[in-house]
Amino acid sequence: MKRTQFFMSAALLACATPVLALEKSAVLDTYANIAEAKFADSLVTAQRLKTAVDALLADASAENLATARAAWIASRVPYQQTEVYRFGNAIVDDWEGKVNAWPLDEGLIDYVDASYGGPSDENEHAALNIVATPTFTLSGKEIDASAITPALLSETLHEADGVEANVATGYHAIEFLLWGQDLNGHGVGAGARSASDFASGDACTNGNCDRRGEYLKAATDLLISDLEWMAAQWATGGAARSELTADEDAGLAAILTGMGSLSYGEQAGERMRLGLMLNDPEEEHDCFSDNTHNSHYFDGLGVQNVYLGEYVRVDGSLVSGPSLSDLVAEVNADLDAEMQNKLSTTMMALGRIKTAAEAGFAYDQMLERGNEAGEALVMGGVNGLIDQTKSIERVVSALDLSAIAFEGSDSLDDPEAVFQ
Repeated sequence: MKRTQFFMSAALLACATPVLALEKSAVLDTYANIAEAKFADSLVTAQRLKTAVDALLADASAENLATARAAWIASRVPYQQTEVYRFGNAIVDDWEGKVNAWPLDEGLIDYVDASYGGPSDENEHAALNIVATPTFTLSGKEIDASAITPALLSETLHEADGVEANVATGYHAIEFLLWGQDLNGHGVGAGARSASDFASGDACTNGNCDRRGEYLKAATDLLISDLEWMAAQWATGGAARSELTADEDAGLAAILTGMGSLSYGEQAGERMRLGLMLNDPEEEHDCFSDNTHNSHYFDGLGVQNVYLGEYVRVDGSLVSGPSLSDLVAEVNADLDAEMQNKLSTTMMALGRIKTAAEAGFAYDQMLERGNEAGEALVMGGVNGLIDQTKSIERVVSALDLSAIAFEGSDSLDDPEAVFQ
């Protein structure tokens, strides 16, 4: 989420606007259709997550907890592929913090290990533990939290006191509730919350199991309503689709802004290079579940499938149409081949991280200082993402679009600032 400075596109103005046989509007329609499908799939998988959560709360068994965790991981597959729609589409970027904000001060939500610490000058509510706290004071006002509802989470707790780390909603709040803290550092293992944390009566562990269940249910319900809203924005007549198609060149710029900003500042920088520089497992995107390898992979896949104009839905069907790749190929076939090759190279690098993690070499282990194999894997992804951003810049120029500002990261643009 942290944004530092801008990495400016070096797009050059061409002598004349390219004459294209393919209608730009057709490319924008494909992009919008894929967005609609991705957010609809995110909604479907979130609904499946809700079914699993309801089963867990009805019967707090280890089997039901494992099913809920698997449903959460599955829900991340389509959602991460939507992240390429951020940055260029304000309606998505302004909304994204509700559903995918990170990192979070998990002590706001529930019990944490003593090593976590307590309130700080930066965040007075870092260890509030709303699960165990039915009333608290926020900005001098007493808050009744006797009922944990979607409204309490979204309107009162989320980013309380304007602190971004007070993440009360979305995927990562749910992730923490399902896994608990990952206390293994760079060692093997993810969070190890027991299913009995959601049990009733004497079987309850760590107290307040009913309220913990209320929080999990409220956060899941809220995620569904947020995804319903965003899916509607990309449907025919929706605000996001209408804004995108109102100006064809601005629409193409939005596509490329999302591709470049996610590739460079967000993923290569804030999500990958920064964690490696700090050797900090807390900097991994899905830090409670050890699912970061998948989040990185599907972020990268989202960039690739937007450029190629094709997306495979969770039911196996294909959404495709005239693409940015087709448009670029008309202007400069060599550049299109270069862009496709670089996207494929990045996906191979991210695939190596995914394969290694699935074989037992978790992403947080890769971040350990002195782990040369881990550093090589992570930097393979970082370098691929940076390299493909250079070709995205060239696409901007080839399509005769105005210069675009891509999101930056101190970890890439000013490494010394990271340690200040």
